[in-house]
Formats: sequence, structure tokens, C-alpha cells
Amino acid sequence: MEKNKNIFDVLIIGAGPIGLACGIEANNNSLSYIIIEKGCLVNSIFNYPTNMTFFSTSERIEIGNIPFVSHGDKPSRREALEYYRRVNSFYELNVKTYEKVISVKKVNEENFYKITTDKNIYFAKNIIIATGYYDNANYLNIPGEELAKVKHYFDEPHPYVNHKVVVIGAGNSAVDVALELFRVGADVTMIIRESEIKPSIKYWVKPDIENRIKEGSIKSYFNSEVTEIRENEIIVKTPDGVIEIENDFVFSMTGYHSDYKFLKEIGIEVNENSDLLINFNKDTFETKLKGIYIAGVVCGGRNTDKYFIENSIEHSKIIIDEISNQLKK
Repeated sequence: MEKNKNIFDVLIIGAGPIGLACGIEANNNSLSYIIIEKGCLVNSIFNYPTNMTFFSTSERIEIGNIPFVSHGDKPSRREALEYYRRVNSFYELNVKTYEKVISVKKVNEENFYKITTDKNIYFAKNIIIATGYYDNANYLNIPGEELAKVKHYFDEPHPYVNHKVVVIGAGNSAVDVALELFRVGADVTMIIRESEIKPSIKYWVKPDIENRIKEGSIKSYFNSEVTEIRENEIIVKTPDGVIEIENDFVFSMTGYHSDYKFLKEIGIEVNENSDLLINFNKDTFETKLKGIYIAGVVCGGRNTDKYFIENSIEHSKIIIDEISNQLKK
């Protein structure tokens, strides 16, 4: 082992709400820890649409017993960023941002791991992977998807005023984007593979999108799919045949996935033929690699709507309690 290198009890990959919650639990259990984040603090929330409102109420996404009071029933992106900054400051969490984990290797004949980042080398007895999924968009893999007019993330509607915009998808992200674009005067068309808007749409939004579609304010094609994207139009396969739609911008809101490549490189077995993807202990969240745990949405595999902030916070306590018990043996 390299000399003068501190061995942390826990190294947490990801400084989202769940990663921060794991750090708080480690701190409360007097475990040495460090949180490594390739972007900024709560990077995924930072990259959410500017005007996004959470599905959960503020108290349900609180961590560390720090109250989260928002102006409305549902907190905004801006309020969430301020809240998690406040939590981080209150606990003085040991977070390293803008530092990317490159590799994780088990040290031969030793009970710890060597973690190499693009800036440092760390050693840890346990690792918690809380990387979420928002950094990895699901691609359609169709001709023209690489064009600059195609977006997989949405910031704000203003740049698209008076433009012909297509939104692909029928989930919460697609619906939010379609409504925001419609309200600033964009000409919005939705291409939806399913026969209806998804039942999981936020309950206060669902009537809005359904009414806009019904009245024709937002055009829609159900049971349809985009087969090609061109500079000035898109090609769509519909139940009535293939059509061409004039188009300026495309928002492909088809979801996101965990970083399978990174998980495989660590040595975690990823079964891409299964929705679960990762085989882990449902009681402790430990993977088949001893001392490596997963927390948050990554546990849901392809079912990225199974875990979210409010029902993943409990992962942090379960995992840290397990690690604490193991370290006492």
C-alpha cells in the first residue's frame, strides 16, 4: 500500500441527496468518509429544467433532520438547490466536487479498495455508489439523432418561441416540456409510442396536458414513433402510415439510465437482459462485491421510476448501519 494514505471507512460516489444522506449517516456514526462528485453539489438537480417543480412535497425530501420549507406545496428546483447547500454547510460534509472516479480496485490481500480519480487516490474499506441516472440519456438510435437541433435535456422554453418543436415521450419530463413550450408560444407536437399519456403523470399536470391535446393546442400522434430526424423535418411512423412533419427542434424525453459502463468497470455484474440489472442484497444493499453498496435510483435498474429521493433516503441509514456493524466485527 502507498504510504501516508488515509483509509476511509466509507467512500461515497455521488453528491446528490442520497449521497449526502449517506455522508450525514456516516458522520452521525463517527465513521470516516468522503463524498466524490464529478459535477457540482446535487448535480442532477442543478441540471433539471429551470422552472421545474418537484413531485414530492418539501418535507418528504428532507435529509439530516434539517427542515425544508418551500413557498408552495411542491418545492422548486431553486429552493431545492438552496436547501441542499444549507444541509451541506450545516454538517460541513466532506465533499469533493468536480472530481471524477476513474477506477476502483480491490487491494490484494487487504480489506479495502483503492479509488483513483482524475485528481487523487483514495483508500476505503467500503464504497457506496449513489450516482443516480440523470447523466445518461436513453437514445433512440435513429438517423439524425446527432443533429444539433435534437435535445435530450430541457433548460427553459424562451429560446424556442415561435418555433416548431417536437417532443418525444409520454412521461412527466415530456409533458412538462410540452406544456412549458406551449405556454411561450411554440408550435408543439408530441410523438407518443403508447396509446395514451402515462398514468404516472403528476396528478396536477395530467388534466392540463390532456385538455391541451383534446382542444388541439398541442398536436399529438399516439402509437407512433420517430424513425428519422432531418434538418427541417422529422419522419414519423403512425398507425395511418408514414408522415413528414416540418420541424425546427426535437426534445427526445425518452428517459435516462444508470452508468452501466462505470458499474461494469468497477466489477459489478450488470445483467442488461434483466430490468433489475444489478443483483444486490435487498436487506443491506450490498452488491456481490463485498463492501460495495448501491443506493438510490441505481437500485431500480431500468425501472427508474421505482426509486426517487423520498423513498431512497432510508437506504442511507440501512447501509451505514450495516457498515458500522461490519466494522465492529
